[in-house]
Amino acid sequence: MSDTKKIIEDIKNRKLAPIYFLYGNEPYFIDEISDYIANNVLDEGEKGFNQMVLYGRDIDMGELVENAKRFPMMADYQVIIVKEAQDLARHWDKFESYAKQPQPTTILVFNYKYKTPDKRKKVFKEMAKNAVFFESKPLYENKVLPWINSHLKSNGYNIEPKAGQMLIEFLGTEIAKIKNELDKLMIIVPAGTMITPQLIEENIGISKDYNNFELRKALGSRDTVKVNRIINYFAENPKDNPLVVTIGQLHSFFVQLLKLHAMTDRNPQTVARQIGVSPFFVQEYFTAAKHYSMKHCSHAIKIIRDIDMKSKGVGTNKPQQHDLLQELIVNIMYP
Repeated sequence: MSDTKKIIEDIKNRKLAPIYFLYGNEPYFIDEISDYIANNVLDEGEKGFNQMVLYGRDIDMGELVENAKRFPMMADYQVIIVKEAQDLARHWDKFESYAKQPQPTTILVFNYKYKTPDKRKKVFKEMAKNAVFFESKPLYENKVLPWINSHLKSNGYNIEPKAGQMLIEFLGTEIAKIKNELDKLMIIVPAGTMITPQLIEENIGISKDYNNFELRKALGSRDTVKVNRIINYFAENPKDNPLVVTIGQLHSFFVQLLKLHAMTDRNPQTVARQIGVSPFFVQEYFTAAKHYSMKHCSHAIKIIRDIDMKSKGVGTNKPQQHDLLQELIVNIMYP
């Protein structure tokens, strides 16, 4: 995120590069930079003659270079944005001469999503001398909640940690999905609102009481009644609570507990950083560590892996999700 902000800040200050090569597996940050260039380098009167969007599947490299060499009309720059630039993969050798000496009045932006260029090729080595290269990586889970907080704060909202965790567990860590849901929520509720689990449940449809976050919390405190309520709810709503997600969440939980057991420094900030959670949730991990020894955590991870294999049909015939989840929980809590 810091790289994204630095690039946007430079563009805002008119420190412009002739080539922006934006690549990687997280499309949100690629679009964020590309859209900022599209919306801010030229004013509205200049865009008609000096800004174009091309698609890698529709053009050849010769056509792209010819457009890039043009001079702007009644403007300081022209902007060319190449979407789906990965479709140009077999033609990069034809870009080498332009990469050596790019047109200084052209801002050429490549959106190269879900792939990584082979930087060993001469064309990319030449491009690196004049271009801004930006790799857009998916955020680790412990970085997503700070992003949610930052996005909402910049729009005049705040969010409770549990509400943010609900979004992550339901939507995953893909920023575009989370932003889409938050933007819809911000249309519904007024600025200045604290986003609560209740608001998330009412407007996005994620249960505040029956989700993987609450399951881990109940499991950690060995609250058998609540654990059973949650897994029964999951059985009744399998589409919203797929077993594969629950398995992944529980695996992460017990791996984090193993890391906690191995730590000598139990300062909450240190623990949060080392196991990759918000400081708000650290106390729940301390509670769970009292109930699950290091040996018990290792056993739980083995059980989780066994159930994962069974869920994929290994060694069993099309097992029911509820039966597998019940088997998983019982074997974890009562080894």
